[in-house]
Amino acid sequence: MDAARGVALLAMMAIHVLPAWNGDLEPTLSWSLFAGRGVALFALLAGLSLALSSGGPRRLDGPALSAARAGIAVRAVIIMAIGLLLGYLDIEAQVILAYYGVMFLLALPLLRLSARALTWTAGAVALLMPVVMQGVRDYLPVPGEQPTFTGLFTHFGESAGQLLFTGVYPALPWMAYICAGLAIGRLDLRSRRVQTGLLAAGCGLALLTTLASAFLLGPGGGRQSLAELNGGSTAGAEVVDDILVWGPDPALPTDSWWWLAGLAPYSSTPLAILNTIGISTAVLAALLLLERQARLVLAPLAAMGSMTLTLYTAHLLLLATGLLNDVPMISLLLQIVLVTVFALIWHRLKGQGPLERLVSGAVNRTRAAVLARQSGGGGTTHRGLHRNRARRNPEHGQHRAGNQDPDPPRPER
Repeated sequence: MDAARGVALLAMMAIHVLPAWNGDLEPTLSWSLFAGRGVALFALLAGLSLALSSGGPRRLDGPALSAARAGIAVRAVIIMAIGLLLGYLDIEAQVILAYYGVMFLLALPLLRLSARALTWTAGAVALLMPVVMQGVRDYLPVPGEQPTFTGLFTHFGESAGQLLFTGVYPALPWMAYICAGLAIGRLDLRSRRVQTGLLAAGCGLALLTTLASAFLLGPGGGRQSLAELNGGSTAGAEVVDDILVWGPDPALPTDSWWWLAGLAPYSSTPLAILNTIGISTAVLAALLLLERQARLVLAPLAAMGSMTLTLYTAHLLLLATGLLNDVPMISLLLQIVLVTVFALIWHRLKGQGPLERLVSGAVNRTRAAVLARQSGGGGTTHRGLHRNRARRNPEHGQHRAGNQDPDPPRPER
């Protein structure tokens, strides 16, 4: 799972640093492969992390669940604060961390749901929330460039609308990734049968949504209808193709519901969300299947994935310096070498990354305080319940590299 985070981090870095188009104004390979997909994988892994921190396959209840929720709320606030601070950087990349924090808070009521209920919830959110998003967008303020503390305090309505609906990573539609990750985290991920099933399901969902979009925009008449709305067959077709390839700038037009049939990166359409959930699930499952045979090969990725919050933050700070912007390939290779060497050394010597240790310390203290308070009110019964649950579930009460938050990044543009 850490290796999957490492893959997502590298995908994000490639999108941030490498050019999106070539000399013929065609999409580059990095854009075609990673645009909108690396950040989707991070969001799904965020949900998986929440599942593991609330019991994994054995869902917590009672005082243990209350403590887990309190810890997740603290984690959400810290991550959101880091994201709002990074929003002041003068960079083109959109910072996902503030959106992440909102998603974590929205996930708190979902921690008791079963894998099946979470799967249905993910599907419902993916299908319905983008429709709501399109319906309300014209009535909400135009969002700013990045969510920041200043915007949150001076223009709260605009910032709230940006974080929930109008931003690059609108939290309400993107809750589909969190729900999908939570559902996966409720399964026995050590089972080869589960791993194989996830791989098949992910590939199937990605293929099905690709075919559905192709049909709706082609024989279904969607592309033609959109072209006619945007200036006729030739000029309109160029406008439509531009949005479908590069994504909305800054948001999908609201002049037709046909826009929701596309797979444009960062468009948050129903099919785009389901498609990237499928791809993310397949990537995770493939890495789980390869873990035993390719442990040494995956070790650098896993080291990076164990501290993506730290590395993602460092990457954005480096982007803000403008260093080597004119030689993107050299810049990317240098950054990959730096983050890999740092992650391997730090992971061996210290374990968690610097920011991960900060977050984990606050979360663990919060969980301990909640458990102590509730145990004090309920006496031996609550303490015994917590000890029994900890024995049954080795992931509860411990912080492990695979149980960290997928540190998010934003993608690409």
